[in-house]
Amino acid sequence: MKLSSVRSFLLSYPFAEPIQLAFYGGKRTILKRDAMLIRIQAANGLVGYAPGPGSERAQRAIEGTIGPFLEGRTLADPDALRVQFLEGPGADPELAKIYCAVEVGLYDLVAKERGVPLSEVLGGRVRDRIRLYGSAGMYMPPEAYAAEAAAIADLGFRAYKMRPALGPEKDLETVRLMRQAVGQDFDLMVDAHTWWRMGDRSYDFATVEQLAREMAAYDVAWLEEPLPPDDHEAYLRLKSRDYLPLASGEHEPNEQRYLDLILTGSVDYVQMDVCCQGGFAMGRRLFAEIGRHGLKFAFHSWGTALEVLAAAHLGICWPEMVVEWLEYPCYSTPTHAGMYPFPLAAEVLRDPLEIDHGDLIVPRGAGLGVAVDESVIERYPWIPGPWSYFRLDSPAETWSITSDHSVKWESKSAG
Repeated sequence: MKLSSVRSFLLSYPFAEPIQLAFYGGKRTILKRDAMLIRIQAANGLVGYAPGPGSERAQRAIEGTIGPFLEGRTLADPDALRVQFLEGPGADPELAKIYCAVEVGLYDLVAKERGVPLSEVLGGRVRDRIRLYGSAGMYMPPEAYAAEAAAIADLGFRAYKMRPALGPEKDLETVRLMRQAVGQDFDLMVDAHTWWRMGDRSYDFATVEQLAREMAAYDVAWLEEPLPPDDHEAYLRLKSRDYLPLASGEHEPNEQRYLDLILTGSVDYVQMDVCCQGGFAMGRRLFAEIGRHGLKFAFHSWGTALEVLAAAHLGICWPEMVVEWLEYPCYSTPTHAGMYPFPLAAEVLRDPLEIDHGDLIVPRGAGLGVAVDESVIERYPWIPGPWSYFRLDSPAETWSITSDHSVKWESKSAG
């Protein structure tokens, strides 16, 4: 099967008004949400799709290097093409990561040509479903988090992840109220990445340790990124206290740092984003190490339904004792609770994903098993610039963020 074209489309959904979210050390402003749709055309008429990081840097890499490398080549085995790319332009590790996002579309094409689900060319599925956790909640009063947790439970999910940043006392009160709202037979995850993003008001290790000890009383499923993600030694120290499970990984820059996280046993749950951290290839290698070391894996997935589905096809090739969770971002709609509206996330697919009792049922059709709606390309044109900003009170700085979720910050400005 000869590849004829590789295209990447940057997409944006702008908010009518900027969303202003105050946190303990400043204010976060969200202007829009971005995404990328990758389309790979074969000469035989088949089309493969992939989600990608919603950044201009990624698009430049695809349009300028990765696309020209792939176009005109014969696709028989995606692994073989990847080896050739890594021996050439993929010697640049950042290009290699973006290539692995594009590669999802190559696997989609191969699976479609063979008439099998994508999971079957990744090693073969061992199950048909994967547990989801509804992910929303950002910088709200404690009572609002509790109400949202209950609303996510009412949607049929069996787990809810939120993002606290209200100061130690209110963060703890939030967890207490959430547990009260949903009862004991419901998982709660606390994504604490803002705790080290508050400038001079960032929580120190002693504060994080105290919060971990106190939150454990409310049976938290995991505490995610409560410390700077590159400080594995601090994670290991906190984990040695054995208060509650720890999770991290979405900001790991490369495979070597992932292996350090795994081999040192610094966390209980390792996380990775298929879109921007190494795709299927890295996931398959890491899962083996995670399983060997008695840890568990949970996908980071903070984009569109296409990203959720791509991750799911990989995850079901491993048993739940290794790959336990898949993040499902809950965006608000006129009838459903969630963080904020992002209709593009669902509309990239013609039909909604099938969710049963909080599990995603992974389709058995050829390739990804879904129909992509390319009309989103025209309906959600790209808006240049970062999608989100953190303004810190002390020191007076503003940091910007792109939709490459493996990057902690994009740039900094004073004031």
